[in-house]
Amino acid sequence: MLLAVIANRAAMALVTLAGVAVVVFILLRVVPGDPVAMMISPGASAADIAALKAHYGLDAPLLVQFGIWTKGIVEGDFGTSITLHRHVTSVLADRLPATIELAVMALFVAVTLGGGIAIVGTLLRRTPGEAVIDGLNSVMLAVPDFIWALALVLLFAVALPVLPLTGQIDPALAEGFSTRFYLTESVLTGRFAVAGNILSHMIMPTLALALPLAAVIVRLLKQSLKEAMLQDYVLLARIKGFGELRLVLQEALRNAIGPTLALTGVQFTFLIGGTVIVERIFAYPGIGNLAIDAIINRDFPLIQGLVLLFGLIFILINIGIDLTVAALKPRLRHA
Repeated sequence: MLLAVIANRAAMALVTLAGVAVVVFILLRVVPGDPVAMMISPGASAADIAALKAHYGLDAPLLVQFGIWTKGIVEGDFGTSITLHRHVTSVLADRLPATIELAVMALFVAVTLGGGIAIVGTLLRRTPGEAVIDGLNSVMLAVPDFIWALALVLLFAVALPVLPLTGQIDPALAEGFSTRFYLTESVLTGRFAVAGNILSHMIMPTLALALPLAAVIVRLLKQSLKEAMLQDYVLLARIKGFGELRLVLQEALRNAIGPTLALTGVQFTFLIGGTVIVERIFAYPGIGNLAIDAIINRDFPLIQGLVLLFGLIFILINIGIDLTVAALKPRLRHA
């Protein structure tokens, strides 16, 4: 049964990616602007422009271009970046690990912070402390990630210059890595000083991404916990003499976590999308920053590869969420 569900979702994912490929290909050709004209010198002749277009296959009819591109995708070749002069697959492989580590770190901070605040808010229900928590959470929820990023820059890089402003790691330390997962590799190989340097670069972008997501988690989990605290099984546990903290953690939390888990997974996809602006602010070398450069330079192959990569990430995350929620709730799994 589980294999059939996975196969069905995989088929739907392929159809979705095919639709994304068609849409992004058409939109890039409809939007005004010529990538070749942007990269060639002003004094270039018509013959030079025509030769460059032929080199990148931009002189062929649209259907032929789309056919060549889709054939390359099937073979694992997303084309060559017009501005970077490298295979798109290689460029994405270089930049994706940095974004994954940043997004996972932001998710961890958001879940830890949001879960902790929700539990404290539940313990303080019907007290002035709950009102304070709700007010602060409303502020966190109202402020977008890029505003948090700018505020953190002003605080920790200008007013109190204690954190590095840009990059992923100090250039002098970016040697001796066998993968692009710098933080993971440095921890696994015991290079804790290097890991500390990487973490110092990640603090501000991580907080900028995590705070809005933490606010969403607080709002949903706190409401779910309040509803769970009114259930009969919690009342029975209270009669047995369970303390308030034990009631929340042992009885209410495990029954309230399902909706929060599902929403957190969905919000994680938006968090990855949010890295585009945040990475740009901190000059973080991930796919978000790369996407802005590709759009500015009208780099068709790179934009197409990035959009498909984002689409694939979103689809895989949603499939993982569905399977996780189904595993936690047998009724959904059987359905």
